[in-house]
Amino acid sequence: MNNMTEVTEFILMGFTNNFEVQVFLLLLFLQIYLFTLIGNLGMVFLVTRDSRLHNPMYYFISVLSFLDACYSSVVTPKMLVNFLNENKAISYLGCATQMFLFVTFGTTECFLLAAMAYDRYVAIYNPLLYSVSMSPRVYVSLIIASYVGGIVHASIHTVATFSLTFCASNEIRHVFCDIPPLLAISCSDTYTNQLLLFYFVGSIEIVTILIVLISYGFILLAILRMHSSEGRRKVFSTCGSHLTGVSIYHGTILFMYVRPSSSYALDHDMIVSTFYTIVIPMLNPIIYSLRNKDVKEAVRRVFGNLKGMGCGRGGKR
Repeated sequence: MNNMTEVTEFILMGFTNNFEVQVFLLLLFLQIYLFTLIGNLGMVFLVTRDSRLHNPMYYFISVLSFLDACYSSVVTPKMLVNFLNENKAISYLGCATQMFLFVTFGTTECFLLAAMAYDRYVAIYNPLLYSVSMSPRVYVSLIIASYVGGIVHASIHTVATFSLTFCASNEIRHVFCDIPPLLAISCSDTYTNQLLLFYFVGSIEIVTILIVLISYGFILLAILRMHSSEGRRKVFSTCGSHLTGVSIYHGTILFMYVRPSSSYALDHDMIVSTFYTIVIPMLNPIIYSLRNKDVKEAVRRVFGNLKGMGCGRGGKR
């Protein structure tokens, strides 16, 4: 690539150069990141340990939790280091790798949220056939397809973006290597890249949101047919958490990428993209666990077993 000889590294400018603000942001985002890792990896641990959570819905949630932990880890550690370091450089290859992983995990999450909506539709609209319709072959295929879709989408944007020439500046007005701020500093014609971004992200959003809306349309019909108020409450509790997660995630994605390039405001966009890459992964364990009775009971069982094991070992001594 021609730009390999022109730019060998990029400078991530970040939020501010004010030392006191940087220390505050470091402490804030470090706490968020630790909570994200503990919450999401804790959910994965919970699903693998508790046999009562061994069903497609919780397998999807555990994969989502793993994705969120990876998603946040692609961006946050480098950002935290830059708060303490005067040298905020990232290598050309490091920037490309960060962008590829970031887009891969972000797109995979879009497809996975749609798969989770379909899973809820199958479970609620036709519960008697749920074990057949959502067999291991089906839900594993949906998870693999989500990852494949994410990798393909990320490959397209990474190749398209890093085929551009970067000669005017290597300073990225962002905390990580995202597509719009990289397009902003390229001295090549970025019209094709902007079209790719608009149409690919727009198409993925339309398809996945339609799947969610259609699935929940059928779920609503099933709820209206229910005679049990307890059944309705349980369905609303389960589906409400998923809809909350979907709405927050897709809302920020649509705001960030599906709009004309003339409306990009990099400083403002940096705050929004930080929200969906760092804050949303922290919120998902809360959304999917606080209102979920099965998860609360699983936490009590797992910690009760661990405590019992600890007491048993102590008694043997």
